[in-house]
Amino acid sequence: MAFSPKLTLVAALLLLAACRSDPVHYHTLMPAHTGGATRSSAEFIEIESLSVPAQVDRQQVVIRQGNSGLVLLESEWWGASLGQEFRSALMDQLASVNPQRKLSLRLDVLRFDSFPGQYGLIDVTWRLRPANDINGASATCRSILQTPSGDSIEDLALAQQNNVKRLAALIGQAAKGTQQSCPPSG
Repeated sequence: MAFSPKLTLVAALLLLAACRSDPVHYHTLMPAHTGGATRSSAEFIEIESLSVPAQVDRQQVVIRQGNSGLVLLESEWWGASLGQEFRSALMDQLASVNPQRKLSLRLDVLRFDSFPGQYGLIDVTWRLRPANDINGASATCRSILQTPSGDSIEDLALAQQNNVKRLAALIGQAAKGTQQSCPPSG
Protein backbone atom coordinates (compact mmCIF):
# COMPACT_ATOMS: atom_id res chain seq x y z
CA MET A 1 0.00 0.00 0.00
CA ALA A 2 3.01 2.33 0.26
CA PHE A 3 3.04 2.57 -3.53
CA SER A 4 -0.54 3.88 -3.75
CA PRO A 5 0.03 7.16 -1.83
CA LYS A 6 3.09 7.93 -3.99
CA LEU A 7 1.11 7.27 -7.16
CA THR A 8 -1.69 9.46 -5.84
CA LEU A 9 0.79 12.25 -5.03
CA VAL A 10 2.39 12.06 -8.49
CA ALA A 11 -1.04 12.08 -10.15
CA ALA A 12 -2.11 15.09 -8.06
CA LEU A 13 1.07 17.00 -8.98
CA LEU A 14 0.59 16.24 -12.67
CA LEU A 15 -3.01 17.40 -12.47
CA LEU A 16 -1.99 20.65 -10.77
CA ALA A 17 0.71 21.26 -13.37
CA ALA A 18 -1.82 20.73 -16.16
CA CYS A 19 -4.19 23.24 -14.57
CA ARG A 20 -1.53 25.95 -14.32
CA SER A 21 -2.47 28.95 -16.42
CA ASP A 22 -0.27 31.67 -17.81
CA PRO A 23 -0.50 35.02 -16.02
CA VAL A 24 -2.67 37.66 -17.66
CA HIS A 25 -0.81 40.65 -19.12
CA TYR A 26 -2.72 43.92 -19.42
CA HIS A 27 -2.18 46.49 -22.17
CA THR A 28 -3.56 49.96 -22.82
CA LEU A 29 -4.02 52.36 -25.70
CA MET A 30 -3.20 55.18 -23.29
CA PRO A 31 0.41 56.36 -23.66
CA ALA A 32 2.65 56.24 -20.57
CA HIS A 33 3.27 59.98 -20.65
CA THR A 34 0.73 62.46 -21.90
CA GLY A 35 1.12 66.08 -22.91
CA GLY A 36 -0.05 67.21 -19.48
CA ALA A 37 -3.23 68.89 -20.68
CA THR A 38 -5.12 70.42 -17.79
CA ARG A 39 -8.57 70.53 -19.34
CA SER A 40 -10.85 67.67 -20.22
CA SER A 41 -11.39 67.14 -23.93
CA ALA A 42 -15.10 66.86 -23.08
CA GLU A 43 -15.05 70.64 -22.57
CA PHE A 44 -14.35 71.10 -26.29
CA ILE A 45 -14.85 67.85 -28.17
CA GLU A 46 -17.55 65.47 -26.99
CA ILE A 47 -17.42 61.90 -28.24
CA GLU A 48 -21.06 61.42 -29.11
CA SER A 49 -20.66 57.80 -30.17
CA LEU A 50 -17.92 55.29 -30.88
CA SER A 51 -18.38 51.85 -32.38
CA VAL A 52 -15.79 49.10 -32.71
CA PRO A 53 -16.19 45.82 -34.65
CA ALA A 54 -17.77 43.17 -32.43
CA GLN A 55 -15.00 40.69 -33.27
CA VAL A 56 -12.42 42.80 -31.42
CA ASP A 57 -14.55 44.74 -28.91
CA ARG A 58 -13.65 42.62 -25.93
CA GLN A 59 -11.15 42.76 -23.13
CA GLN A 60 -8.93 40.00 -24.55
CA VAL A 61 -6.55 41.10 -27.29
CA VAL A 62 -7.52 39.75 -30.71
CA ILE A 63 -4.83 39.36 -33.35
CA ARG A 64 -4.88 38.52 -37.05
CA GLN A 65 -3.50 35.18 -38.14
CA GLY A 66 -2.95 34.55 -41.82
CA ASN A 67 -5.34 36.03 -44.36
CA SER A 68 -8.60 35.21 -42.64
CA GLY A 69 -7.90 34.04 -39.09
CA LEU A 70 -8.49 35.80 -35.80
CA VAL A 71 -7.01 34.59 -32.51
CA LEU A 72 -8.30 35.59 -29.09
CA LEU A 73 -5.33 35.72 -26.70
CA GLU A 74 -6.44 34.40 -23.32
CA SER A 75 -3.45 35.80 -21.42
CA GLU A 76 -3.18 39.19 -23.19
CA TRP A 77 -5.90 41.68 -22.23
CA TRP A 78 -6.73 45.35 -22.70
CA GLY A 79 -7.25 47.30 -19.49
CA ALA A 80 -10.96 47.50 -20.42
CA SER A 81 -13.01 46.48 -23.43
CA LEU A 82 -11.40 47.73 -26.64
CA GLY A 83 -14.18 50.29 -27.18
CA GLN A 84 -13.64 51.74 -23.70
CA GLU A 85 -9.84 51.72 -24.14
CA PHE A 86 -10.17 53.49 -27.49
CA ARG A 87 -12.54 56.13 -26.08
CA SER A 88 -10.34 56.86 -23.05
CA ALA A 89 -7.14 57.06 -25.08
CA LEU A 90 -8.71 59.30 -27.72
CA MET A 91 -10.20 61.62 -25.09
CA ASP A 92 -6.78 61.86 -23.45
CA GLN A 93 -5.12 62.69 -26.78
CA LEU A 94 -7.79 65.28 -27.63
CA ALA A 95 -7.45 67.06 -24.26
CA SER A 96 -4.99 69.59 -25.66
CA VAL A 97 -7.16 70.49 -28.66
CA ASN A 98 -8.72 73.91 -28.17
CA PRO A 99 -11.21 74.57 -30.98
CA GLN A 100 -13.09 77.85 -31.26
CA ARG A 101 -16.38 76.13 -30.41
CA LYS A 102 -17.62 72.98 -28.73
CA LEU A 103 -17.72 70.07 -31.17
CA SER A 104 -19.38 66.68 -31.34
CA LEU A 105 -17.51 63.64 -32.66
CA ARG A 106 -18.88 60.32 -33.94
CA LEU A 107 -16.51 57.46 -34.75
CA ASP A 108 -17.11 54.17 -36.50
CA VAL A 109 -14.05 51.93 -36.36
CA LEU A 110 -14.33 49.72 -39.44
CA ARG A 111 -11.16 47.69 -38.77
CA PHE A 112 -8.84 47.35 -35.79
CA ASP A 113 -6.20 44.91 -37.01
CA SER A 114 -3.28 43.76 -34.92
CA PHE A 115 -0.84 41.61 -36.90
CA PRO A 116 2.20 40.48 -34.85
CA GLY A 117 5.50 41.19 -36.57
CA GLN A 118 3.81 43.32 -39.21
CA TYR A 119 1.53 46.19 -38.19
CA GLY A 120 -1.28 47.67 -36.16
CA LEU A 121 -4.04 49.20 -38.32
CA ILE A 122 -7.06 51.35 -37.58
CA ASP A 123 -9.58 52.12 -40.33
CA VAL A 124 -12.13 54.61 -39.01
CA THR A 125 -14.78 56.97 -40.34
CA TRP A 126 -15.45 59.98 -38.18
CA ARG A 127 -17.76 62.97 -38.25
CA LEU A 128 -17.02 66.26 -36.55
CA ARG A 129 -19.72 68.91 -36.20
CA PRO A 130 -20.64 71.79 -33.94
CA ALA A 131 -22.23 70.42 -30.76
CA ASN A 132 -25.99 70.85 -30.40
CA ASP A 133 -26.31 71.87 -34.06
CA ILE A 134 -27.76 68.94 -35.96
CA ASN A 135 -28.01 70.88 -39.21
CA GLY A 136 -24.66 72.65 -38.86
CA ALA A 137 -21.75 72.14 -41.20
CA SER A 138 -19.92 68.93 -40.54
CA ALA A 139 -16.97 67.02 -41.90
CA THR A 140 -17.21 63.27 -42.43
CA CYS A 141 -13.77 61.77 -42.89
CA ARG A 142 -12.13 58.40 -43.26
CA SER A 143 -8.68 57.73 -41.84
CA ILE A 144 -6.65 54.58 -42.37
CA LEU A 145 -3.70 54.55 -40.00
CA GLN A 146 -1.07 51.84 -40.02
CA THR A 147 2.06 51.57 -37.89
CA PRO A 148 4.73 48.87 -38.19
CA SER A 149 4.95 46.49 -35.23
CA GLY A 150 7.42 44.05 -33.75
CA ASP A 151 6.56 40.47 -32.84
CA SER A 152 5.35 41.04 -29.26
CA ILE A 153 1.89 42.05 -28.07
CA GLU A 154 3.56 44.99 -26.30
CA ASP A 155 4.86 46.13 -29.71
CA LEU A 156 1.34 45.82 -31.16
CA ALA A 157 -0.13 47.86 -28.29
CA LEU A 158 2.47 50.59 -28.89
CA ALA A 159 1.71 50.58 -32.63
CA GLN A 160 -2.01 50.98 -31.90
CA GLN A 161 -1.23 53.74 -29.36
CA ASN A 162 0.59 55.54 -32.16
CA ASN A 163 -2.42 55.09 -34.46
CA VAL A 164 -4.76 56.60 -31.85
CA LYS A 165 -2.34 59.52 -31.38
CA ARG A 166 -2.24 60.13 -35.14
CA LEU A 167 -6.05 59.94 -35.35
CA ALA A 168 -6.36 62.50 -32.54
CA ALA A 169 -3.96 64.80 -34.41
CA LEU A 170 -6.11 64.55 -37.56
CA ILE A 171 -9.28 65.27 -35.59
CA GLY A 172 -7.54 68.15 -33.82
CA GLN A 173 -6.41 69.56 -37.17
CA ALA A 174 -10.00 69.45 -38.46
CA ALA A 175 -11.34 70.92 -35.20
CA LYS A 176 -9.02 73.91 -35.37
CA GLY A 177 -9.73 74.55 -39.05
CA THR A 178 -12.00 77.35 -40.12
CA GLN A 179 -13.62 75.25 -42.83
CA GLN A 180 -15.10 71.83 -42.41
CA SER A 181 -12.75 69.60 -44.37
CA CYS A 182 -10.86 66.38 -43.85
CA PRO A 183 -7.12 66.46 -43.30
CA PRO A 184 -5.07 63.94 -45.30
CA SER A 185 -4.29 60.75 -43.34
CA GLY A 186 -0.67 60.98 -44.51
